[in-house]
Amino acid sequence: MAKVLIMRHGEAAPGHPDHTRRLTARGKQEVTRMARWLAERVANGELPMPRFYASPYVRAQQTAQLLCDELEASLETLEIITPDDAPCGVSDWLMSEPENVPLMLVSHMPLVGELAGLLVEGSAAQGLGFPTAAIAELEADVWAAGCARLTGFTQPSQVG
Repeated sequence: MAKVLIMRHGEAAPGHPDHTRRLTARGKQEVTRMARWLAERVANGELPMPRFYASPYVRAQQTAQLLCDELEASLETLEIITPDDAPCGVSDWLMSEPENVPLMLVSHMPLVGELAGLLVEGSAAQGLGFPTAAIAELEADVWAAGCARLTGFTQPSQVG
């Protein structure tokens, strides 16, 4: 069964244009907490090392880079996971990816919530609410609408 982790970026400062917004100090702390939690799970064998993909927006790149630095992993930019992208396009992309490695997608609301809703409930309108730096863990045999199972949902306040 394939695994995808969907993460919302850490808290970002207001600003314009949207794609240049940066993480706040609190946002960096949230992400660092989640990065340590992920690294511990990988080290304990609870989770295979995922491949990391981030939206091209600055706050998502910063979030993903903090994760990659902690896990000593590389980061790829995925242009189709910005806040305005359609979850069905991401679902199609997921179906083309190899199933043997978990994937971590670092993106934004509303996409992260809509993507989780599409994959688990079969409808983007049934999406999850994502606090900043939260991670949803999904498993599926195929990344089609309604075919995934939510196996975990963790936010920074739940980890040390």
